[in-house]
Amino acid sequence: MRSRTPDRLCAEAVDLARAAAEEAALPGMVGEHVEVASEGDRVVTHFFACQEPGYRGWRWAVTVARASRAKIVTLDEAVLLPGPDALLAPEWVPWSERLRPGDMGPGDLLPTEADDLRLEPGFSGEDAPPPSSVLADETVAGRRLTDLADAEDAELTSAEPAATTERGRIAAVAEELGMRRARVLSRYGLHAAADRWDELYGPKTAMAQAAPASCGSCGFLVPLAGSLRQAFGVCANEFGPADGHVVSLGFGCGGHSEAAVMPRPLRPAAPVIDETLVDPLPLRPDRGGGSVEPDAPAEELGHS
Repeated sequence: MRSRTPDRLCAEAVDLARAAAEEAALPGMVGEHVEVASEGDRVVTHFFACQEPGYRGWRWAVTVARASRAKIVTLDEAVLLPGPDALLAPEWVPWSERLRPGDMGPGDLLPTEADDLRLEPGFSGEDAPPPSSVLADETVAGRRLTDLADAEDAELTSAEPAATTERGRIAAVAEELGMRRARVLSRYGLHAAADRWDELYGPKTAMAQAAPASCGSCGFLVPLAGSLRQAFGVCANEFGPADGHVVSLGFGCGGHSEAAVMPRPLRPAAPVIDETLVDPLPLRPDRGGGSVEPDAPAEELGHS
C-alpha cells in the first residue's frame, strides 16, 4: 500500500535531487524547491520550478529512493512535468476538423471520406468507381483500370455497331449530359453550400442593404445551372466586390448594371440677356437743388 508520509531520508535528499535536475536541464533553468510527494514506501519525488521561458508552470520532478534498512538514498529518474497551472499545447484535433476554407494551396490534396454527407452516389457508367475515388479498392485499382481498358478496346475492335451493349448506350448518354461521375452533391451538401454563400453574399449583408438594386436584375449576373439557378448566380462585374463569386439573387452592390441608367441631375438654365429692355438709371442731384436723369439731353436740362 502506498505510504502518504514521505520517507524522512528521501525527503531530506534535496541537494541530490537538485543536482540531478541541474544535470538534466540547461544551466540556470532549475528554480526553487516546490514540494515533496510520496510515491510509495521509501520512494519520494522532489519538484523544482522550471525557469525556461517556454515552459511556464512546468516543474522538474526528481524521484529518489532507498532500499529497505539502507541509509543511502539513490537517484531514480529526473523528468520535466507540467504543473497545475502549466502552459500546455492545445488538445490535438484531427486535420479534417482543423481544415478551414482557404487553407489549401497549390499541390495540396484534400481526400474525402467514403461516407461524406456532402456527396451521394452518382452514375458513372460502370459498376466500380474510378480508381482515384475513395470508394475504390486501392489494392486492385490498377488491375481494374487495366481490365476495363482492355474490355473497352475489345468492344471497339471486335463488336459490330449493331451489337452495342445496353450499358454502353447509357454511358454515352450520361457522358453527354455530364452525369458520368462516381458521386454527386447530396441534398445536405447543396443546402450547406447555399447557406454558406448566402451568408457571404446574401441580402442581409451591409453591401446589399445599401445597394440600389439586387443582383436578380443585374446584367452582370451569370445564372447557375440546376436548382441553384433559382437563388444564385456568379458575378461577372470586374469592378464589383463579388467578381467571380457565387452571389445570392438578393445580393447587390453599387456596380449594378442599371445603376448608371438613372435620371441625370437637373442643371440650371443658361442666363438669358434681354436687350429689348433697359433698366432705369438712378437720378443724380441737380445744381439747382433738384434731380435730373443723367442721360437727358442738354437742351432739356437748360444748359447751353
